[in-house]
Parts: sequence; structure tokens; C-alpha cells
Amino acid sequence: MSSISDALILWYNRHQRDLPWRATRDPYLIWLSEIILQQTQVATGLQYYLRFAERYPDIHHLAVASEDEVLKMWQGLGYYSRARHLLFTARYIDEHYAGHFPCTYHEILRLKGVGKYTAAAIASFAFDLPHAVVDGNVGRVISRYFAMAEPVDSTNGQRELDRLAHVVMDPVRAAQHNQAIMELGALVCRPVQPACDECPLAERCLARQRGVVDLFPFKQRKTAVKHRHFIYIWCQDGDEVFVQRREGNDIWKGLYQFPMFEVTQPVDVNHVGAIVAERMGVTSDAVVVMSVHETRHVLTHQRLHLTIIRVMFHRDSMPLFFCDYERVSLENIHQYAFPKPLIDYLDLLGA
Repeated sequence: MSSISDALILWYNRHQRDLPWRATRDPYLIWLSEIILQQTQVATGLQYYLRFAERYPDIHHLAVASEDEVLKMWQGLGYYSRARHLLFTARYIDEHYAGHFPCTYHEILRLKGVGKYTAAAIASFAFDLPHAVVDGNVGRVISRYFAMAEPVDSTNGQRELDRLAHVVMDPVRAAQHNQAIMELGALVCRPVQPACDECPLAERCLARQRGVVDLFPFKQRKTAVKHRHFIYIWCQDGDEVFVQRREGNDIWKGLYQFPMFEVTQPVDVNHVGAIVAERMGVTSDAVVVMSVHETRHVLTHQRLHLTIIRVMFHRDSMPLFFCDYERVSLENIHQYAFPKPLIDYLDLLGA
């Protein structure tokens, strides 16, 4: 169906956004942009891309960076496993490919943090290999154009999307076609209030012909949202506060935080001092609660309810609890990468 590609590419050449990763065939920079743009709006991702591309202009510069440095650069972007995978993959390519990015789809697909979409994007954008990209934007265009009955979040639906995406792609112009159909999904075939009158594919779009555009893409399931309750402790000893690096396979791995307890129920601010005292192994009257700050943070499938308490102890009665934590001066605290809600709290304090 090269006529679809013709219409898409003609539209794209007239309406494409001016984005820096589209002006390069460097697979490293394309990979960098694709990882940053996962789960991220273009306007936000653009600033991070420019910072990373300037700080780490090639694979080797990124490969020799420390994890703390990369996480700090990534701070505020979320989904921090992307940053860790970015660093791991840079080191892998630097060691096993002498710093040269692999140039086949299957080699790219084997890289950590790279799925089928990202591998197809790099293979086509950098090397013009005929692999169709299927992200959320493309899936929406395809499902509406063909009025696809299969749920796009099912195994069969994903398989059908991939098949149809390759059917409509012009293999000779894979890079242009993929960029064009992604851009169409982002700018015209939007999830809400699609601009069908501006679409180059409107005349043959089955969902539009039937007046059911808003029903597509069809999805079969919703993931349950998990609510979690965190209590953070801001304890200042002179001009120092206590922090720890998050480990394990939970959210925000590798970032820093204040001493924290997770509890199973919503926090009663009137009793939070007693909860903290019990966890620290001290009496309730030993904990002086100076202030309580409550906030929420939304992740894809989690709702975090954060209670940050500012406590004080007499200098000679600082609990042994804090011995396991790192002391950081207020002057240097912004050198550490923190999750977004804790950055906001630091800003609130003027730290």
C-alpha cells in the first residue's frame, strides 16, 4: 500500500516538527532520544535530550560516567530504570562493539532496555532498514484506519498491529514512513478530539467512515492501581541531614531519599510522631514533630501518598537509628538525585 506511504510522507514533509534527533542518522543519538521519549512528552524530553547529547556526545562518554551522575542528569524525568539501562547498554556497546552501535535489528533488540518498537525505530531511522514501528501513536492510526476489532493490548492485537503496520509501510522509505505515521498519530490522530478533517488518510479511514473514531483503539483491560503510603523523616543535625540510597527492585532505585517507612494504611498526622518513635525504637516524648507535609505522587500504576515530617532531637539523644544513614550537608544536597516529590520538598524548604 505505497499510496498510504505517499500520502503520509507528503503530509509529513509539510507539517513535521523541527526536532533535533530527526536531523541525524547517528544511531547513538537516535537511541538516546528514543529511550528519553519513552513515557515522556516531547516538550519535556527535548530538554533532557539536549542536556544528555551535550554532556555525553557519544557512547564512550556515556559509558565512563558513574551511575550517580547519570541518575542526577535524569532527575525529574521518571521511570529511572531507563537511565540505568541507558548506562548499562552504553558500557556494553563500548566494551563489546568498540563503541560502535550495532547496525542490525536483531542485534539492537538484544540490548538492555530496548524492545521491539525501539529496535525498529533505531533500525529504520539510522539505517533505513524496513522495520515498521508500532508505538501508541502508530497503533492508534492503524486501529482506526482498519477499524481493528482486536484489542490492541492483547497478544493477538499486538500481532495484528505489527502485521498491518508492515503492510502499509513502503520498505524503500522506511525511515520517512515511520516518522510520518508517528507524527500523524501525535499531531492529528490524537487520543481525544482527533483532527480528522486534517488527516491525509481520512477518506479511506474505516473508523471515520463509520463514525466511530472515538471507539478506537479498542482495549480489553485496565491495570489496577496500587495505593502506597510512605512516611519520610527530615532530621537535621547542625547543617547536615540524613539520607540513604534506594536499593532493590522497587521504584526510584538508585535515587536518594530521607529515612523512610512504608505503612499499609493512610497516615493519621495526629499520630505520625508515635509511629516514627516506634519504628526508631525510642519513646514518643523523645520525638519532637516540628512540621508535617503531605503530598501525593502519581505513577502509571501506583498512587503514592507521602507524609514528610520534620523532627528534632536533643543533640545528645540522637537515636542510633540514624547510624545507618549517610550525612549530607545542606550545601551539597542538590548534588544528589532525589525523586520528584522530595525535590519539591527541598525547594519548599529553600534547601
